[in-house]
Amino acid sequence: MVYIFFGHGFEEIEAVTTLDILRRADVTVHSVGIGSKTVTGAHGLTVHCDMLDKQAQSAKGLEMIVLPGGMPGRTSLENSPVVTAYIDHVIKNDLWLGAICAAPSILRHKNLLNGKKATCYPGFETQLGEGAIYTGAAVEVDGKIVTAKGAGVSVPFALKLVECLRDKKTADKIGESIHYP
Repeated sequence: MVYIFFGHGFEEIEAVTTLDILRRADVTVHSVGIGSKTVTGAHGLTVHCDMLDKQAQSAKGLEMIVLPGGMPGRTSLENSPVVTAYIDHVIKNDLWLGAICAAPSILRHKNLLNGKKATCYPGFETQLGEGAIYTGAAVEVDGKIVTAKGAGVSVPFALKLVECLRDKKTADKIGESIHYP
């Protein structure tokens, strides 16, 4: 099971593309609204989430959490005690964590990228935390943390998450079915 957290001002392409592609891989995914089930993205798209952040109480069966970027969506996630608790949970239990665009900068408060390769939206490199190894790659995987550059790499980011949770064959099959080169 995967939780994708939607904070007000989220980057629509990053969140919705990831949700869609994970579901195509038959991954159980729940969209989780921070503070409300109805959340509006940075460009006016309103999404009705599956649950409120306060309802995301069960971590049983959790495989991954995903943090979309966008402004002020990143800030909404960063200020959420539920998101913070789930970051702690996935790290403590060696589960997957995906963060794209500005969202990898959320991990700096917990020094989770120290000594790890990571990427993010240009301009947020200095906010990855001390010891982070910024690569500038479109998508970066180091350990169980997957980071990505921004909206334009939402498809490869989501396919990489499928590969991490399932396998490369499944990711390639979905990529082919959506005519991703």
